[in-house]
Amino acid sequence: MKKFFSVITAMFILFTSLVVPVAAVDEDEIFSQEAIDYYKSLGLQGTTLNVYNWGEYIDDEELDVISQFERLTGCDVNYTTYESNENMYSKLSGGGVSYDIVIPSDYMVERLIAENMLETLDYSNIPNYDKYFCSEKYGYLVENGIKEYGVIYNVGTTILIYNTKLVKEKPTSWKVLWDEQYKGKVLMFNNPRDAFAIAQLALGQDLNSTDPKDWETAANLLMEQRQKVQPEYVMDEVFNKMESGEYAFATYYAGDYELMKENNPDLDFVFPEEGVNTFYDAMCIPKSTQNKKGAEAFINFMMEPEIALANAEYIYYASPN
Repeated sequence: MKKFFSVITAMFILFTSLVVPVAAVDEDEIFSQEAIDYYKSLGLQGTTLNVYNWGEYIDDEELDVISQFERLTGCDVNYTTYESNENMYSKLSGGGVSYDIVIPSDYMVERLIAENMLETLDYSNIPNYDKYFCSEKYGYLVENGIKEYGVIYNVGTTILIYNTKLVKEKPTSWKVLWDEQYKGKVLMFNNPRDAFAIAQLALGQDLNSTDPKDWETAANLLMEQRQKVQPEYVMDEVFNKMESGEYAFATYYAGDYELMKENNPDLDFVFPEEGVNTFYDAMCIPKSTQNKKGAEAFINFMMEPEIALANAEYIYYASPN
């Protein structure tokens, strides 16, 4: 499932070269009359939709995606965020919460499917999938059967972010995260999949290795880093910490780097020579849903060309639309 590639920069260039800003467009001109009539006809007026998504992962300023959905459907959206797949999983598996939409990453989608925690999708309620999903480019991501349970929201990679004020020589390898001269100045992923993948890459391992010896070697390398470099483990806190200029390195996601750099121009990034971990996040409906029809309408809405474009411009990730 995981692939190595270093083309996200090309995607950034593609987006910026093809995108036409939509913020200045009159609201009544954003969507076709056909789309306006479709969402109005769904009968979602007065209902509520509970959406649980990653932080900093939707356009809530330029076009304001959630407000547009509410405007077209008459459905009220309760929108809350999480900072890791594990936090989201803990909420769902613990019970006592009712979400209609969650947007987990690839490995967590597979876990939720295996544990029978997701509803199957009725694609007759998601007509935009057949219209707009780029199966030629991203079809390999759904070959393992996730289409039954989720629609891909975005695709991206991990990267190595560094502070040019504290790091004088442009890094080339993940191994710099084990350099003792940066003790206390390294921010690592606070989730097992991405942190573990960095150790595997530094060791030259296959990210999908099933050899317990490989796992043990990678785990030992992470423990060695903790002793020598004493990294901090963070997720969304990475924004404030890297923007403050106090840290030399951070491991995070490519699109989020662009948001950090807006607030700290001293930041730069590299794709380390060993490769990077590619991920996808998918829009899924948990078994706890109380509004499946509204959830499928939301998934369909997120695939509207104007919405997919606004999100791509705002969060800097590759849309499969």
